[in-house]
Amino acid sequence: MEAFEVAELDPQPRDSDGHGYIDFMAGDRLSVGLAIWPRGADDRQRPHAEDEVYYVIGGRGTIRVAGEDRPVKPGSLVFVAAGVEHRFHDIEEDLRVLVFWAPPHKP
Repeated sequence: MEAFEVAELDPQPRDSDGHGYIDFMAGDRLSVGLAIWPRGADDRQRPHAEDEVYYVIGGRGTIRVAGEDRPVKPGSLVFVAAGVEHRFHDIEEDLRVLVFWAPPHKP
C-alpha cells in the first residue's frame, strides 16, 4: 500500500515566482503529483503528452483550457486532454492542486 498525507507534502523545487511541483505516487498507468501556484504567480506550463485531471484542494484562480476560462476553487475538477494548451491565471489565493496523469508523468 502507498498512502500519503497531502497536507504534509511540500512541492519542491520552487521557481522564481514560487511555483512548485512534486510527483509523489506512480503506477504503471497513472501518476499523481501536487502543484502549488502562489497568489499572483505566472503559470508557464506547456501542453503535456499525458491526459491530466486537476483537483483543486486549496486556493482560488482561473484555468484556461483551449481558450476557455473557468474559475476554480477547492473542489473544482478539470480534465485536460494530452496536447491541449492550458494554464492557471488570475490566481487570487495560493492554489494547491492534485494532478492526476495518465499515462504516468515523465518529468
